Order: sequence, then structure tokens, then C-alpha cells
Amino acid sequence: MISGGGKVDRDALEALYAGIEETDPDARPRVRFTLSRDLSKRLDRYLVDRVPFLSRTSIQRLIDENAVTVNGRLPKASTRLRKGDVVETSLPPPPSNAIPPEDIPLDIIHEDNDLIVINKQPDIIVHPARGNRSGTLINALSWHFIHNSGGGLSTVGEDSCRPGVVHRLDRFTSGVMVAAKSDTAHWRLGRQFELRQTDKRYLAVVHGEIRPWADRIEQPLGKHPTAREKYAVRFDDLAKSARTIYRVREAYDGYTLVELELETGRTHQIRVHLAYLGYPIVGDDMYGGRHLRASDIDGSLGTEPLITRQALHATTLGFTHPITEQPVSYLAPLRPDMRRLIELLRTHRPRRSIDAPGATIDLKAAMPEA
Repeated sequence: MISGGGKVDRDALEALYAGIEETDPDARPRVRFTLSRDLSKRLDRYLVDRVPFLSRTSIQRLIDENAVTVNGRLPKASTRLRKGDVVETSLPPPPSNAIPPEDIPLDIIHEDNDLIVINKQPDIIVHPARGNRSGTLINALSWHFIHNSGGGLSTVGEDSCRPGVVHRLDRFTSGVMVAAKSDTAHWRLGRQFELRQTDKRYLAVVHGEIRPWADRIEQPLGKHPTAREKYAVRFDDLAKSARTIYRVREAYDGYTLVELELETGRTHQIRVHLAYLGYPIVGDDMYGGRHLRASDIDGSLGTEPLITRQALHATTLGFTHPITEQPVSYLAPLRPDMRRLIELLRTHRPRRSIDAPGATIDLKAAMPEA
């Protein structure tokens, strides 16, 4: 039995479980909390605060399984707690934070003792989530450090299976990312992202011919009101400010190659902003874009799939090195599918290069084989 009013110590609970071989719930360690003051708080919310390594859903499941009592009685998740109440529960073992190394190819742009910069491939998520501990960029980095370069990811974010993760890209967005190898580097890099002291530039191919050729999109974003995985432009208290600058780099018949600069870093920001203007990203079927075959560019070409994910690539990332304090900038060349898309547009659709003020991406460097 663990008693007290504070938070459950994860290490102490793991130590208790180390001597338990049976999976019988009756063998689980029990925890008792005695409220020293009137909180007027729901039971499930109280336990989330006391057992921070379990989600609210997990806590509610414990309550539904009669693994929690309040003053010796079976409560509901919504039961309000008062001063003097005694809450008892048997806890499952804390979820493992161990991230197994996996031999997943990495395209490394730069690495030193404090950080690693990669060109992320599409169709890979950055870190484990929702109980999935494999197939992520973090698994790949763990393997790389063990078998190739030495070192490891920072411990910041380790409790949530996000060690070293300073920023993220969507699963199907490719391009340049930085991860921290030391805690000092992590905190300093994170601060730069928080204060918007980094320079992040993307390239995207969109449906339609964007006008004007350069502009700032300032539309607040929030969760989509009905679609769980989506975001939307909103004008209510649930929205957050979001600002994206776009600059046209090449115009084709029916499509545009656009450079994007992020002034904020909201989830799906570029994708939602462009779709809101009526220029969804090619391949982004979540926000109105279409997957393309080569024949969609020109009828004389084959029908093989050309791009089946959003044609969005984080091309350059600039920041101050967290240890040397020198300005650094890294460019990630386009992935083959997006490079092929642009090559076909250049060849089969009338092309016009636009010198939009403020554009910084070197297209020749971003497309070295073009």
C-alpha cells in the first residue's frame, strides 16, 4: 500500500511491480489518498493529477472496472471529492517509456554532439503515440546512435515517449527536422522555437494558380468542429492566431509551386491556410487536394501514381546553434515523388518563374537532379 496525498512516484510503483509475476488484479499495489482539503473536483480529474503517467481514459477504465473506491464505496468518474474523503485504487504498472531501436533508414544532413538534423521521409511519424512503440523516427534515431554515431537523444520529453523531439512534421510531410542529443541543446532549441527565432521555409505544390504572388495569411485555427483529425479556420474562443507568408516561385497551367514561411507553428497550419484560400495542396485529400497520376499532368503520360501524399516539404531550417551560438541553416533536398511532380509540371505545363520578394529557398539546391 502506498499512502499519501501527493503524486504517485513512478519509480516506486515500478519497484513494487518488479516483485510481482502474476497478472491477477488482486496482486496489484494499492494506493490510498486522503483529501486534506475540500477540492470539489471530479474523481477522474483528481486521479489524473495524482497519477500523471496514466491518461484520463485509463483512469476512467479503472473506475468502471471497480478498481477505485471512495470511502469504501464504488464511485462514478464524476463523483465530487470533499475534505476527508479517502480514495483507494489498485494501479496497473506504468506504461513503458522504452523505445526499441529499429533499423529504419535515415537521411542525415548534419550531426554533432548536441543535435542531429535529418531529411525526414514521408509516411513516418516522429514519435510513438497511442500505444505504438515502433516504426517511428525516434526508433530509427535510437538505432542510429547505438550502431553508427554514438550518443543518444536528450532526456527531455522522455516520460511522454518524445525524447529529443523539439518540433514535429506531419506524418506525410517530408523535409528538414532537428532533434536534440543533449538536454541543454533541447531546452535552448525549444526556447528558439517558442520565441519564433527560427526560420522555417517550406515548398508546396498546390492546385490552382495563386494570386497575388505573395501575401500573408492571417486566419485563426482550431480543431475542426466535427472531424476529429482535422483542423479548421475558426473565429471563436477555441481558435489560436496563425500566420503564414506565401511566395509564388513557379506558376504552371493549373498548378503553383509556392514557398511558405511560418510565423506561427499550429498543427496543419500550412495545409489549412492554403485550402482556406482555395488552393489545396496536391495530394492532401484531407483538405481538398487530389492524389495525382502522371496522366493528370499530361494525357500522353502513363497512369502510374505520381504523388499520393501532400506535396509539402520542409525545405530549409535556420536557427542559432544551441552550444556554439553560431547561426546555422540546413537545406533538405526534395524527396523523389515531389521532385518528379515538379519536373513533369515544368516539362508539360507552361512554366513561369516568379521572383517574389523575400523568397530565400535555392530551387537548384532543393532539386539537385533537376
